[in-house]
Amino acid sequence: MPSKFDEIIDRRPTNSVKWNVFADDVLPMWVADMDFAAPPAILGALHAAVGHGVLGYEFPNKKLRENVAARMQRLYDWDISPDDVIPVPGLVTGFNLAARITCQPGDGILIQPPVYFPFMKVQANTGTVTQMAKLKKVTHGQILHHEIDWDVFENAVHSEGAKTSMFLLCNPHNPTGMLYSAEDLQRMVNICEREDILICSDEIHSELMLGDTKHIPIATLSPKAARRTITLVAASKTFNVAGLFVGFAIIQNEELRKRFTAEMERLTLHTNSFGHIASEVAFSGACDEWLDELLVYLTDNRDFVVDYVKKNLPSVRVSKPDATFLAWLDFSELVKEGKIEGSLQKFFIEKGKVAFNEGASFGPGGEGFVRLNFGCARETLVDGLERIKAALA
Repeated sequence: MPSKFDEIIDRRPTNSVKWNVFADDVLPMWVADMDFAAPPAILGALHAAVGHGVLGYEFPNKKLRENVAARMQRLYDWDISPDDVIPVPGLVTGFNLAARITCQPGDGILIQPPVYFPFMKVQANTGTVTQMAKLKKVTHGQILHHEIDWDVFENAVHSEGAKTSMFLLCNPHNPTGMLYSAEDLQRMVNICEREDILICSDEIHSELMLGDTKHIPIATLSPKAARRTITLVAASKTFNVAGLFVGFAIIQNEELRKRFTAEMERLTLHTNSFGHIASEVAFSGACDEWLDELLVYLTDNRDFVVDYVKKNLPSVRVSKPDATFLAWLDFSELVKEGKIEGSLQKFFIEKGKVAFNEGASFGPGGEGFVRLNFGCARETLVDGLERIKAALA
């Protein structure tokens, strides 16, 4: 039976970044938003707001914060107060704010590359030092995954001549799609507790679980973990409303929360009224049936990517992500053999008319990789994979 997610929606007539940066004959599979319509409950609420006709100033209401808190309780048995929830204009803003209230110029921020590329811009924004605990690539035939090298992690703390003040965690991890185990998360907490490091955890993909996987917010491990953690969540990736620019910082430490709020006020940051509406509906549970169907579709798409690579691209390795709608493809063997030269993104645009995110932009360990977005109709996904095959041929 065809799925609603099989529908091809033409996004080129919109101002879509994903669909309008490259030429019309290039298939875009790069920017991390999906090609699916948002859930009907969200669209209905937005239509009603527009239909009212008055689009004046609005503040995030109490119900919005209550819905976020209630969803954390329902999903993770995480008991937070609505007062712990602070709306922010996107998660990139959120982790930059976290750095501003945590770090002094010259302090260090610890990250785990290859990782979401805005993580590597925080340091320039705050006059801080980048400290890298590079993840270890592990291969099993054509399937690869990443894991923590704890010696590398420990050595990165207080490295580059700087005291580590913040650990910027990406869980689920982008671009590898990896979920950290409870044991790994607890070890991170123990190190941060020992060294007095604040944890800022970007958990924007936390509801995009593939198969039988389960997300663990790092702040739920213990009261100690909660006291030193700023958790960032949003409806944006899960329900495909990223362009509405609303996320949430969950901060259970009152003193830390006051500093975070004060910095937002100092910078005069405000959130989007339509983002409030979409988020309130998303976190209410009204879209959960839609989400259940989406996760089945994305899991099938992930498995299709993995099977296609194994059958058709023998020199390529691929992640089998636990979460997200992002696949991490390793072309380093072909690069090493000289069969691909220069930028991988440029190579695939020129040879295959398909655009991916360049792996090197995700930092050390990303060289030789591309990130592929499989949050699209199966027909589009097949087209993209066939273009990879044609480019390599």
